[in-house]
Amino acid sequence: MIQARDMSSAELAALLAFHAEAGVEWLGEDDPIDRIAAFAAEKAARQVARPAADTPATNAPARSLPGRGAPPPSERQPARAQPAQGSALPAIPDENAIAEARFAAESARSLAELKTAIEAFTSCNLKTSARSTITAEGAGTAGIMVIGPMPNADDDREGQAFSGRAGLLLDRMLSAIGQSRESATITTVIPWRPPGDRMPSGPETAICRPFIERQIALAEPRLVLVLGNFAARFFFGETGTIHALRGKWREIGAGGHTVQAMATLHPQELLAAPASKALAWMDLLAFSERVNPGQNG
Repeated sequence: MIQARDMSSAELAALLAFHAEAGVEWLGEDDPIDRIAAFAAEKAARQVARPAADTPATNAPARSLPGRGAPPPSERQPARAQPAQGSALPAIPDENAIAEARFAAESARSLAELKTAIEAFTSCNLKTSARSTITAEGAGTAGIMVIGPMPNADDDREGQAFSGRAGLLLDRMLSAIGQSRESATITTVIPWRPPGDRMPSGPETAICRPFIERQIALAEPRLVLVLGNFAARFFFGETGTIHALRGKWREIGAGGHTVQAMATLHPQELLAAPASKALAWMDLLAFSERVNPGQNG
């Protein structure tokens, strides 16, 4: 078994990067522990203790129980301790939390104010495990907005949507149609990375909806490019795959602002299946034609 002390700094850095990509949130103990043996010993100890606990105490003196069979106060089971405020498990979003998110979003009068409001928001459990809060960035001078699903490990580390390899590919995709991060407004549906890059739950998605809709309303883009399965289903209210939802213009509404939107494959999906790049290129050409009519003719 290779020990950390036998590895070079470059090898350690590569190993840590691999674990981070796999969704590992923390490391285990310094010394290995045989969990199977520990479980077996614990099980055996319970089996030994159970007969002793089941044996009736025949020689114990009879106890007079006050009232109608209730045990005396000194022998009653203590009340279950409630977790102290601030140490409880993160609350799952409920109707009150959704209303709080809506109020915080609608109170913001600019993207900068909205970013501050989202960073201060504490009623979503996703925030407790995320390092960064991802919100809209970019000048949006071209009147376009690019929206992905949720931050991944690279985004969470860098504090920016579409970082890492997927971000580099997005940069090339935008450049191919004469755009850039600076000319677009780029964000994600969910502002916090879910643990292990899992899909957000329904309640988690519901609490984040006011934030992304307010970002669209404040940015006021002319066109939106939606990337990936999750984001397309979120905005279009359909359950099909991205291959069924891509390449079609639809209207999406956000806070009274209606905008034309098209979905295409996420850069991460293109990295996993390079053959799909031809489909994404067709979508980008159609999107670019709407941005600058006649330019591709």
